[in-house]
Amino acid sequence: MSGTDETPKVVFVGLASCFGCQINITNVEKHLMDVLGQVDMRYWQLTSSDPMPDSFDVAVIEGAVTTEEAKRTVRALREGADAVITIGACAATSGIPGMSTEDHAADLAAVYGEQVPDAAGAGAIAPCAVKDVIEVDFEVPCCPIDPYDFVEVLQHALYGSNIYRRSSTLCGECKNNERGCFYGRETLCLGLVTRSGCGARCPNLGRPCNGCAGLSPDANVPQARRVAERAGVGAEALGRALRMFNQRPCADEEA
Repeated sequence: MSGTDETPKVVFVGLASCFGCQINITNVEKHLMDVLGQVDMRYWQLTSSDPMPDSFDVAVIEGAVTTEEAKRTVRALREGADAVITIGACAATSGIPGMSTEDHAADLAAVYGEQVPDAAGAGAIAPCAVKDVIEVDFEVPCCPIDPYDFVEVLQHALYGSNIYRRSSTLCGECKNNERGCFYGRETLCLGLVTRSGCGARCPNLGRPCNGCAGLSPDANVPQARRVAERAGVGAEALGRALRMFNQRPCADEEA
């Protein structure tokens, strides 16, 4: 894309999510128009009801894949786009929708009763991340995303970058902030296993990490369980907390 004279064409698509990540992008009012001025915004589901165009360069996806229709949508986006960017925990790890149990039909019935809406029940599948269905080129983590992280990633998609993506856990950033460790206060924190990069914002505000950035490639979960046990938090509590943003991928032989 960096070698073309044409303005890159971008589409935004929302799947199963609260749309909070897309809304957060609009919160960078000071820079938003400068960012949008670099692209040809062909479709933004949050702001317009215009139909999806046939031609585009970058597809930005928020939300988990929860239906067969959503699978077809992301596959079509992958086929048509030079680059696919996922934003937020729901798209990256299936997020909150992914907390549904293996018996997804029972979960739907528990929520809606006998009258499950077509939008929720027709072709419903166990929620999964976008990357479990298609190849994803760029990812903006967290819940919700940092809009400036999105701007940076979009720049990478448009112009290319060899920037190194962090793989360390959040604990290092937390120590840099000198806030002290929650485990010393017998409080569960997922910074032990969560990917760094957010600056440990929640711990810096006095709140333990809930793991919304997803597991770090360097995470040692068995050791984290032992730490939780020694700290009086309990390995089971750590396991339950991990399920919020770190669900297992859905099975999909066609992915």
